[in-house]
Amino acid sequence: MAWFKREKKGISTSTEEKKEAPDGLWNKCPNCKKALHSADLLENKYVCQYCNYHLRVGSKEYFQVLFDNNEFKELFSNLTSGDPLNFTDSKPYTERLIESMAKTGLKDAIRAAHGKIEGEDLVVACMDFNFIGGSMGSVVGEKIARSIDYSIKHKIPFLMISKSGGARMMEAAFSLMQMAKTSAKLALLSEAKVPYISLLTDPTTGGVTASYAMLGDINIAEPGSLIGFAGPRVIKETIKKDLPKGFQTAEFVLEHGFLDFIVDRRAMKAKLAAFIKMMKN
Repeated sequence: MAWFKREKKGISTSTEEKKEAPDGLWNKCPNCKKALHSADLLENKYVCQYCNYHLRVGSKEYFQVLFDNNEFKELFSNLTSGDPLNFTDSKPYTERLIESMAKTGLKDAIRAAHGKIEGEDLVVACMDFNFIGGSMGSVVGEKIARSIDYSIKHKIPFLMISKSGGARMMEAAFSLMQMAKTSAKLALLSEAKVPYISLLTDPTTGGVTASYAMLGDINIAEPGSLIGFAGPRVIKETIKKDLPKGFQTAEFVLEHGFLDFIVDRRAMKAKLAAFIKMMKN
């Protein structure tokens, strides 16, 4: 008898009885590469429990983190982008929009909602990076403008959560016009003496940084967020100098006076509620 002959079965489970782990049950931290269970991530506000890295999340998760009992009324949910320039690159813009809607379940790169945070009313407009890189198009500008109008009408503080690669090239000048449009609306918000809080998350770049993201009564960022206007390579080639260590991180921006605070996502709700109560009184 051959010495390698198996007398007993080592694996008793048949192939048909094997069970796969459900999709989305585990994630991997992009920073420390450790496995993260989805239940632990949810409890930890989508922050790595090992290295405190803040994972990129969208409006669904931010609403979950901030609003009391995840209860809110979504505003202006049916706005969708047109194609004013009949733009085509590797594919038509209209086709790209349809694909992004199907992939993300979103109508555009922003959602707005009215809810309560520790009992205080708050209007939140939150960008989603998964929808064409969180790019700022006409719908983004229009939703922000309408959210500001809603805040002014009801005298409710406004929170803008920025997460974007910048202006949407498929809409060209129509996209760039949103910088002026949203800035003008924020001036009206200021005149009405309604508080505006800007939260910059990873990444906040381009025309978004150059407009509404930096115009808050209070500017807050999450730890380690990429915040800047042009990319590091473009800046380096323009000024012909090496850039400082940590350039365009939230910590660097805070050190140079463009932010008021860096707040851990797990403490964000309490901090925002404290600001709202303080400005209310």
